Amino acid sequence: MVRQEIINKFQKVIDNGNILLGVGAGTGITAKSSEAGNADMLIIYNSGRYRMAGRGSLAGLLAYGDANQIVEEMGSEVLPVVKETPVLAGVNGTDPFRSMDVFLKDLKEQGFAGVQNFPTVGLIDGTFRQNLEETGMGYDLEVDMVHKAHYLDMLTAPYVFDEKQAHDMAEAGADLLVAHMGLTTKGSIGAQTSMTLDDCVARIKKIVEAGRRVNPNIFVICHGGPIAEPDDAKYVIERVDGISGFFGASSIERFAAEKGIKEQTEAFKQIKQ
Repeated sequence: MVRQEIINKFQKVIDNGNILLGVGAGTGITAKSSEAGNADMLIIYNSGRYRMAGRGSLAGLLAYGDANQIVEEMGSEVLPVVKETPVLAGVNGTDPFRSMDVFLKDLKEQGFAGVQNFPTVGLIDGTFRQNLEETGMGYDLEVDMVHKAHYLDMLTAPYVFDEKQAHDMAEAGADLLVAHMGLTTKGSIGAQTSMTLDDCVARIKKIVEAGRRVNPNIFVICHGGPIAEPDDAKYVIERVDGISGFFGASSIERFAAEKGIKEQTEAFKQIKQ
């Protein structure tokens, strides 16, 4: 599907009273199973590979591999097994070793329907973040990447962390904002520190308002932090006007793998001679 067809499909989901569900897929089987579960979009990026290798998702922000090369490799695994669901690539927009115009065209030709800004410096704070911004590796490059992808008629679904970023990404042409509430909690490698769900509600409301001041038709979905289980997402969605759904990565593939594999192993161990 081309960009406008995807947007029309998303709007139909909303008009029918349903939520949009995005899934971060770290493996082909996650993508295939999520499509079977009626996911509306799939997003693949380097942290998915690390997460499903048993490492924390923040490994994707560190120098453990070439994030943009990894997403191309993952595309070769995921794209052939997905039949109809749009697949987005997580792009490291601050990568100083890529010609972003060329790279985005390559991703589109490979079969990606759109992009998301990941790895993102939006997850970094403090002096380190300030130094990244000062030395030409800041969030503005991620905004620029989204603008370039929009120009290529790719669907854009960037992570945003506050109202200013929501405004800037909407102005860059973002079709869907993912209101990121931090590293997902729960599970064996989840974060222990996060906001409360009510904190998330307040922050997401501001992100929705900022994005819709620029584009009244922009979609906004929530992700991360304490929004880890279906009941958490339901709590937030019921309390934020204008929110369109939820994006789950650890919440869907990691939790399912941790729980399902453990329970299946225990079931086999119950067999007696």
